[in-house]
Amino acid sequence: MCGIVGYVGNKSALDILLEGLTNLEYRGYDSAGIAVNVDGHVELYKAEGKLQNLKDITFEKKEHISKSTIGIGHIRWATHGAPTTINAHPHSCNCGRVAVVHNGIIENYKELRAKLEKEGCVFRSQTDTETVAHLVAKKFAQTHDLTEAVRLATKEIEGAYALCVIHQDIKNTIVATRRNAPLLVGIGEGEYYVASDVPAIIKYTKKAMYLEDNQIVTLTPDSMKLIDIDNNVISQKIEILPWEPVALSKMGYKHFMLKEIHEQPDVVRNVLAGKLRAIDENISLNEVTLDKESLKTLNRIQIVACGTSLHAAMVGKYIMEELCGIAVDVEPSSEYIYRKTVGDKNTLVIGVSQSGETADTITAVRQAKSRGSHILIVTNRPDSTMAREADSLIPVSAGIEVSVAATKSYTAQVISFYLLAIYIAEIKNSANKENLSNLKRELILLPQKIEKVLSHKEDVQACARRFANSKDFIFIARGINYATALEGALKLKEISYINATGYTAGELKHGPIAMLDESMPVLSILMKGQVYEKILSNSEEAKARNARMIALTDSDDTKINDLFECIIKVPEIIETLSPVLAIVPLQLLAYYIAEFLGKDVDQPRNLAKSVTVE
Repeated sequence: MCGIVGYVGNKSALDILLEGLTNLEYRGYDSAGIAVNVDGHVELYKAEGKLQNLKDITFEKKEHISKSTIGIGHIRWATHGAPTTINAHPHSCNCGRVAVVHNGIIENYKELRAKLEKEGCVFRSQTDTETVAHLVAKKFAQTHDLTEAVRLATKEIEGAYALCVIHQDIKNTIVATRRNAPLLVGIGEGEYYVASDVPAIIKYTKKAMYLEDNQIVTLTPDSMKLIDIDNNVISQKIEILPWEPVALSKMGYKHFMLKEIHEQPDVVRNVLAGKLRAIDENISLNEVTLDKESLKTLNRIQIVACGTSLHAAMVGKYIMEELCGIAVDVEPSSEYIYRKTVGDKNTLVIGVSQSGETADTITAVRQAKSRGSHILIVTNRPDSTMAREADSLIPVSAGIEVSVAATKSYTAQVISFYLLAIYIAEIKNSANKENLSNLKRELILLPQKIEKVLSHKEDVQACARRFANSKDFIFIARGINYATALEGALKLKEISYINATGYTAGELKHGPIAMLDESMPVLSILMKGQVYEKILSNSEEAKARNARMIALTDSDDTKINDLFECIIKVPEIIETLSPVLAIVPLQLLAYYIAEFLGKDVDQPRNLAKSVTVE
């Protein structure tokens, strides 16, 4: 959650800060602010609401603010304190010399606040972050050294944080540090950048250093010094960022979400490249380091994830149990970390996260690692915290995903699970070789079938227009597509705010059927295969209760024409692989309904792209 950007160098900081925050706005948009040092004074500019409100405020004083060549900025997703201007970052101390921006949660902020108030500090906001500003100011008064003040302050802080700090009296210096929250330093010529994520700085540099937990970096235009929390100097590891600025362009699409939906054929090709070389060759997963003998003796797989990644994991469970014959448990990370879980060296634990920074999932994989389990991470960010925790890694190669509602990263995660399942099955010799060859053949053809769906969107658009004013929505499916129903419902409620719910079709008559009437749309994921007739029967039950019926199908069965008000057709595909194709029209349905309703598709209310707090 939230986004941080900082700059120190020889250019005007204002435009760099605002550009960086623009590219981080997917991380939060409750409020925004910057702090700059102008003519020897730290000045704060803050606004609640979208970033444009801050841009309007700073535009009025642009000539004055542009004198500054140092500054820090923040885009907020509110945790402690309402999303108001006074709670917006940056925060300052009573004297106004210190400015701080912060991602994360200070768990002991109440104790720190009480202590600081007794010492004379007056708090203006309801945030946990303001305690850091007062604490650093107190430490600076004792040491007259900003780096040392930050170091001593962090020794008293409990919780997760990424911090950037400037001080009026220490000109052209930013001090930054992190614990359990991402932060990196971009390296330029006579200038440095700080950011919570790559998009903020990729326009300016591709050289970067990722901070590790409890490391503190001090930046001036001409120097970068890195120490740990015990004041030991640490060697710097410079990396090349694997992203291009063009990834942040909409490329002519109205929204990033629509662009990212249309990128999915190429995303599938990228995931398969180098891993699925030919139908008659084994899958190659070089970054899975668990040896073949250990894979043969695995007796359990646990998958932990949140949100959309959890639904990808559910598809993974189905396909791995079918092909590998191993028991697979899927659990929300937020539940996994608060109970006694069973695992050992014969348990493979898979963490799934688009960003690789999901706080609950990071905690879960660390707990599993402490029990001796092998940790495999499936992520879109090979530069992330989770990737660095991994014993094995499957990078999903989806590219930067800007829209808050995940689309292409979901598809990439699901494809990665198919590859992993085939890989393990080939090692264990646990699946019919002809079936594996057929699955590989279908995987190779899949991008073309997705392109066909994307080139014939008329049925989806017509359905969206017809049902855009619905207050509720039900998605039903069976078997491997139950996860598709859940993900389709999630996409719809995320961006349109319609109360959408996914059910296994057989459970409809065990309670949810009571909700059905002429105002309730029911979307049946009716893909040909083992459970086709069962879902058709469940659909007829719903129709008998006057529900408005929609079919998503690859069937040419004419008897469905009278049953369904809308029919969304997709190309024929084997049932095992149907979730990847079926999700695409559901993503489009959610998109078009939200667009017809005039919703903010890329930045839905109350949500942020990366959930970096528990």
